[in-house]
Amino acid sequence: MQGFLLSAALTADIQRLGAALSQRGWLCATAESCTGGLIGASLTAVPGSSAWFAGGVIAYANSVKEQALGVDALCLERHGAVSKSVVRHMAAGACRLTGAQAAMAVSGIAGPGGGTAHKPVGTVWLGFAAGGIVTAHKIWLPATRPVLRQAVVALAVRGLLDLLHYPALAQGHAPAKP
Repeated sequence: MQGFLLSAALTADIQRLGAALSQRGWLCATAESCTGGLIGASLTAVPGSSAWFAGGVIAYANSVKEQALGVDALCLERHGAVSKSVVRHMAAGACRLTGAQAAMAVSGIAGPGGGTAHKPVGTVWLGFAAGGIVTAHKIWLPATRPVLRQAVVALAVRGLLDLLHYPALAQGHAPAKP
């Protein structure tokens, strides 16, 4: 990727994410499908990220989701790769694999093909894990493939940052896993 540059807003969010993780002594990890490593590349474009970024998995194929991240084959068959259940498992699996305490995971249909009536192009699930909390959010972005992928990077970073500011985590407590 020639001339890889981050926006000032994304850089600031990544710096805030790094500060929030460092304050807790935590590491984060990524599990990426539709972004193909852009989240990890964005995190490591910011100096000092080695203090709080453990690493990531590009899990484009379902077999990688299963073998590297521990996503159950039945879950993939029942819900599809672009689903709440799968990204939740991907985020939790990224934590297990890397030893990180927080993770972000993404799976989506970036297009231009691959969409269905039920899951149109632009459908993306983002999963997050932090301090025992695992959550997921669905978005729909009617955009070109490059624009969608860049937007998902920013949303993933912001989503994990927001989870780290969840009151229970901010006070050092975490509820039991759902």
